[in-house]
Amino acid sequence: MTRTWFITGASSGLGKEMAIRLLARGDRVIGTSRSADALKALSERYPDRFDAVPLDLTAPEDLRRAVDLAFDRHGRIDVIVSNAGYGLFGAAEELEPAEIDRQIATNLTGSIHLIRAALPHLRRQGGGRIVQVSSEGGQIAYPSFSLYHATKWGIEGFMEALAQEVAPFGISCIIAQPGPTGTNFGANLVVAEATRAYADTPAGAVRRAIGDGSFVVRGDAARTAAAMIDAADSETPPLRLTLGSTAYESISAALRARLAALEAQRDVAFAADRTDL
Repeated sequence: MTRTWFITGASSGLGKEMAIRLLARGDRVIGTSRSADALKALSERYPDRFDAVPLDLTAPEDLRRAVDLAFDRHGRIDVIVSNAGYGLFGAAEELEPAEIDRQIATNLTGSIHLIRAALPHLRRQGGGRIVQVSSEGGQIAYPSFSLYHATKWGIEGFMEALAQEVAPFGISCIIAQPGPTGTNFGANLVVAEATRAYADTPAGAVRRAIGDGSFVVRGDAARTAAAMIDAADSETPPLRLTLGSTAYESISAALRARLAALEAQRDVAFAADRTDL
């Protein structure tokens, strides 16, 4: 059965990989990008099944109009893929206020506004699926990525609550958590100016690893995109979809460490309860 997908950030990375696979199998794709030119190749190759939509996620009213228009034009949209985003790199002290605001507006509030715009349409059509592209960085943290992690941890909390809110309407949610993957993510990093004070700290070590290429990237973009599509096609998709051995190992270790720390505080936690109940 032919399905219709709405994918933000369809001009590069995992969004583009998903669009290419979906169009090749005969589905319809509404793909967004900040630049219409970036979507030209897909528009020319699939003029009847690819709808290119220029869109800036940091403009909520434009975003809502684009979503409304997409549903009006195509009728039913089966899957919303909130994929667009980028990484702001640098120790927290090194970042500029405008960079911080743009990171949050793109990765966090932009995704929230997109999903909120789609919800009335999904309810009216009797259901659908929302795929939010997070990362292993929604469960763990690397130094020098503090603001990126703030957005990914934030969107995961939003999605976990949302999934409970919209399940009665037949709407299901997937939080995709790829590890480091061979896309152009690294090339699109916004890198803050280095501060000498952090040179010999963990933040400086990560900066050097990114700069000299020693930061290992094991994830394959095509396989990651295929796994996301498979999950969205599934009748019973997982809420969280962890992708890549790096993500699996790092998230597993972080969860075990957090659980051990929690269990060690059991007595302290219970001692904070009221005593008059």
